Amino acid sequence: MELKGKRINFLGDSITEGVGIASVEDAYWNLLKQNCGLLEARGYGIGGTRIARQHLPENPLWDQDFISRVDGMEPEADVIVVFGGTNDFGHGDAPLGTMSDRTPYTFYGACHVLIRKLLERYPEAELVFMTPLHRYVEERGGRRLKDFVQAIRETAEYYGISVVDLYARSGIQPQLECMQKRYCPDGLHPNEAGHQRIYRRLRGALESL
Repeated sequence: MELKGKRINFLGDSITEGVGIASVEDAYWNLLKQNCGLLEARGYGIGGTRIARQHLPENPLWDQDFISRVDGMEPEADVIVVFGGTNDFGHGDAPLGTMSDRTPYTFYGACHVLIRKLLERYPEAELVFMTPLHRYVEERGGRRLKDFVQAIRETAEYYGISVVDLYARSGIQPQLECMQKRYCPDGLHPNEAGHQRIYRRLRGALESL
């Protein structure tokens, strides 16, 4: 895909919002605009938000699940990039669910509902999902981050949607001290060097479409 002149919406959480970097200008999606000549790069990142819907309300900001935010994005876009899931693992109460779910109240189901809503709202756009990055803590209360990653892979594949697998190929693993210091000091949010890596992986994936 030729990226010059394209309009891209980026739906995400705190990483897309720019937590962990000094300026949102250094966020992966702004790097894409600066280096690839995008006509517009629109960042719809809200810290703490999840793909799935919360069963018990926790925080009015965090409870704005991705599905409920689709209609708030600009309707004219050539590409939609979705980057989430780490908060579903980290502090969401929706269960993982199964591939057959079609409800926003499980993670698998929410992925289905979100994808279908995006395909209906943006029928001509290219839809791309990015998996969560590795984080310092990846197992908690019987839940494993890699199961949420796999749910994104499976549901995207079902609809024939491209996946940028940052969990497998970002080169960021904060459980390794040298990588944490270099790319992800707090064990969750990438710094400027980390965003550079995300940008390069995403750019390569988009240009190959």
